[in-house]
Amino acid sequence: MTSALRTERLVLRPIAADDAEAMQVMNADPEVMRYIGAGVPLTPAETEARTAKAAAHWDAYGWGVFAAVEVDTGTLVGWAALATPTFLPEILPVTELGWRMRRDRWGRGYAPEAARAAAGFAFGELGLDRVVSCIHAENAASIRVAAKLGMSLERETLIPGFEVPCKVFELKA
Repeated sequence: MTSALRTERLVLRPIAADDAEAMQVMNADPEVMRYIGAGVPLTPAETEARTAKAAAHWDAYGWGVFAAVEVDTGTLVGWAALATPTFLPEILPVTELGWRMRRDRWGRGYAPEAARAAAGFAFGELGLDRVVSCIHAENAASIRVAAKLGMSLERETLIPGFEVPCKVFELKA
């Protein structure tokens, strides 16, 4: 199974436990985390634990979070991910396509570029026929990314435990 993807400007490779420090650049930023979960930044320990868990998922299953690394600089600038959205049981079983970029890289088109590559992996190598993206209803930037990917609105709901409005977009192979 392919574990690294290449786009025009990014290399997407499996996340590794030692990426935690670079991931913390995003996860500690209140603006980046505004529409994620409870809407608060993560501590370094939380980021380290989540990064290690994501790396272990790759080792066990051969898919998951792709670290998005700029070709020109070698800098980890974000991620694109395939995951099971257990936080939203009403839509299961399904695979979620997600993305997150460092704020200093916003507006460069990296999120749709990375997400498009991850979707290609989902439809090609994994043989999926559908992915979804669960996006906070007020996250206009991520909704624009979903539109650029050709995703359509499947439903609107609330995230249990947070009770925040969520739009579920889908993309079919």
